[in-house]
Amino acid sequence: METLISAIEIFAAVTGVAYVVLEILQKNAMWVVGILTGLACAFSFGVQHVWASMGLNLYYVVMSVVGFIQWRRASEKVGEGEIHLCAIPRAVGIWSAVALVAGSLVLMQVLRSAGDPAPRLDALATMLSVIGTWWLAQSYLQQWLLWIVADILTAWLCISTGKYWMSLLYIVYVGSAVYGYYHWKKHGKILADAV
Repeated sequence: METLISAIEIFAAVTGVAYVVLEILQKNAMWVVGILTGLACAFSFGVQHVWASMGLNLYYVVMSVVGFIQWRRASEKVGEGEIHLCAIPRAVGIWSAVALVAGSLVLMQVLRSAGDPAPRLDALATMLSVIGTWWLAQSYLQQWLLWIVADILTAWLCISTGKYWMSLLYIVYVGSAVYGYYHWKKHGKILADAV
């Protein structure tokens, strides 16, 4: 079983890197790769009983479908090589902050009850990732900032639970998120209407 888990984690690391490269370039193929990565990571976290991260990766699979549809529509509104961006409405910023705090507190209690080995860290990283994924599907530039924090926390979570291949993936994600933010900022075009 250990060999299978390691193989799945290596697969997730490889597809995860491909996902980030496609995300930075804002290619719709990213969402297809996201489905594969999400399923692999969900399995890996599930066998370790890291429930929030497992659930989060299943959420990624669902959001990959939503994001594919959203980005396909938006990409028709920009030129070749341009990155489509949307401004974050004030209401989205407010509900996102409320969801982060309330969701983290509730999830922490649920995870503690389920025997999660790191409920605080897992809950906070999960809620940042849930919001970051939604923001990504909406093409908000600031989604990269959420990912920087979420990926640092998830790398720490992986190291603390002995998931070293997965921690390597999340460390790569941190660097990629920093680069992605500057790349989108430089090459992005804010769309007049929402996606």
